[in-house]
Amino acid sequence: MRAQYNSVTLASLGVLRVRGADALSFLQGQLSNDLTLLGPQRSLLAGYHNPQGRVIALLRLLQLAPDDVLAVLPRELIAAVAQRLARFILRAKVKLADESAQWTVTGLMGAPASDPAALLEQRPAAPRSDGLQRPSAPLAEALPADVNGAARSEASLAVRVAGQPARWLLLSGAARAHACAGASELPGLTWQRLVVAAGEPQVYAATSEQFVAQMLNLDVIGAIDFDKGCYTGQEVIARAHYRGRVKRRLQRFLTHGAAQLQPGDTGELTDGRAFKVVDAVPCADGRCEFLAVATLPGEAGEGNRSAPAGGARRLDAEQLELPYAIAA
Repeated sequence: MRAQYNSVTLASLGVLRVRGADALSFLQGQLSNDLTLLGPQRSLLAGYHNPQGRVIALLRLLQLAPDDVLAVLPRELIAAVAQRLARFILRAKVKLADESAQWTVTGLMGAPASDPAALLEQRPAAPRSDGLQRPSAPLAEALPADVNGAARSEASLAVRVAGQPARWLLLSGAARAHACAGASELPGLTWQRLVVAAGEPQVYAATSEQFVAQMLNLDVIGAIDFDKGCYTGQEVIARAHYRGRVKRRLQRFLTHGAAQLQPGDTGELTDGRAFKVVDAVPCADGRCEFLAVATLPGEAGEGNRSAPAGGARRLDAEQLELPYAIAA
């Protein structure tokens, strides 16, 4: 591993394995992204929704084999998601298994000097009998250059989840040596700060089924395919896209004073807009940077209308820019 990479152990993430002859077609009818786009060199981010279009979980999908998919999501949601998906298997040839114990999930971060494109200049990949491509160089030498790009080396998989600063998720068989051996290990908050700064939503037990897909900006970050056809919650999500006006969206904030926030916390900003925390990370000075679903600025009168019942916590915070544009 080259010295310009740092790693973070992401113990809170687990792996749900979906395999069988009907695995892809089954997931196509359940998730918001188009599973026909999933491949050995392309990962997908997809939402799993209830019939009302509210997000049960966000899944990062990687293809282990043509009929074998790994879904990365918070460990605390895996049992509930697997149980819910199992209701719809019926006669489909699909098996679900919580394989969190069989995989180690690691976050890999590149320093500004990292040049993933240069790393891809290597010998051609050796062909495999199962149709996948296995890089002839170690995984660290074949990190995907494109966001959502995926690569595999023996029992390890990598997917690029962010552009700048560069970040990858690595999945390694638990019985194997750490895929990031030689990288500098950093505290988990380092990864979390980058996630919040990038405006990347996550769904936890405290926020499962709390937000319609567009409230988490899933339409902006490429987690929804509006042309793929039917899936659970599709009607509500499509209606909001084509006919509705989304007035509440995930936004980024920084408190002015010391504060501790957790996913699911609710309150009211000083401008009267109600908010619900999606993710948060403490700052060194005691302040808190957080992602929250709140009324978009300029939507007069909507803040109080959506305020939580009872005495709302009032929070003094400034709004920060997201690295992508959102629209109502």
